[in-house]
Amino acid sequence: MSVQDVRSGAPSEAPAQDQELQALWQRVVGRRSFLKQAGLIGAAAVPISAIAASSASAKPNGPTDGDIAILRFLAAAEILETDLWEQYNELGGRHGGNPAYVSALANLDGDMSAYISGNTRDELSHADFLNAYLVSQGAQPVNLEPFRTLKGSQATGANQSRRWLTNLKELNVDTSWYLRYRSMANPDFGATFGQAVTITNQPAVPLNDQDTPPNMAQPVPPTTAKQSRMQAIANSAAFHFAMIEQGGSSLYTTLSLQVTNVEVLRIVVSIGGTEVDHFGVWQDTAANAVEPPLAGVKDPETGTFFPNLDESGSESTEANAIFPRPCEFIDQGLPDCSIIRPTLPQNGGAMAAVKALTADGLFKGQSSAFFAAATALAQAADAAVRGF
Repeated sequence: MSVQDVRSGAPSEAPAQDQELQALWQRVVGRRSFLKQAGLIGAAAVPISAIAASSASAKPNGPTDGDIAILRFLAAAEILETDLWEQYNELGGRHGGNPAYVSALANLDGDMSAYISGNTRDELSHADFLNAYLVSQGAQPVNLEPFRTLKGSQATGANQSRRWLTNLKELNVDTSWYLRYRSMANPDFGATFGQAVTITNQPAVPLNDQDTPPNMAQPVPPTTAKQSRMQAIANSAAFHFAMIEQGGSSLYTTLSLQVTNVEVLRIVVSIGGTEVDHFGVWQDTAANAVEPPLAGVKDPETGTFFPNLDESGSESTEANAIFPRPCEFIDQGLPDCSIIRPTLPQNGGAMAAVKALTADGLFKGQSSAFFAAATALAQAADAAVRGF
């Protein structure tokens, strides 16, 4: 794929991908409206009042209904983030139980395991704080436990009896962020971007010990098919880490613009700042997968290939160009500015986040009730309007 550093963005197959995602969305939630489906949750899982209700019981003169809706969606997002990070952490974190996976991650960055554990801790603190704050304001906390039904990794180091909210075994990782943050174009002005690396139906954690033996060596470059498989899994995880955290960076920034209450604004921008910090770290580590000596790794099972994106010498693909390149912002007549992007609701809001994570394969195997609940929360957050 050629990459053009132009104002219109890199070449993209976005229209076809959008149609495919829309078809997927219709299959998983059916033809009826999301909110009508959410009303069916009560008998089997969670009452819709506990999913979509915002501040019916909130304190007077405190956060508005819209503020509570934003906080509830963010609490749900942090619960989901915690779930996926706990899976990465138990296998590849500071005390990760899969030695070969830990080694493959360390090939990307020697501090990778510590970063994973730190990110896991942060997301858990966000989820706990947001739910506790909701309760303190007389509002309903978010509970996704009825949807904890998915089986995870069966490899050494994984808690094989535990059930999860998210699926890391067949991901379609959106790597367009790599090109977007190296471009002078902005998706909020209509720019679209292709994939820096094509990662489709790819595990980001080891699946089982037969596929990737837990005690094998992980040299750089890998020399056996199983070593290549494990390194490709780790490389895919690194790109997934960055994808998740750049999404959070846009989400918090976008929703902050819809907050009314100053204390809620403080919460949203303070937590959002850590999402940006996380993204900066993962932007750096993921880039190590597409420059020597790790560039060239190919997964023998899925065909996922990590090219040398550094060899062109262009800033639009350069591995160490990790700081957001100045781009168009607010008005194309103004000077370019280094920013988080996108930050318009249609691109960076709650519903956009749910659709992106669905396309990622993160919810593969989840029920229609789960999608209805997630959509009810997202639509309520996106409907929030800043007051004065």
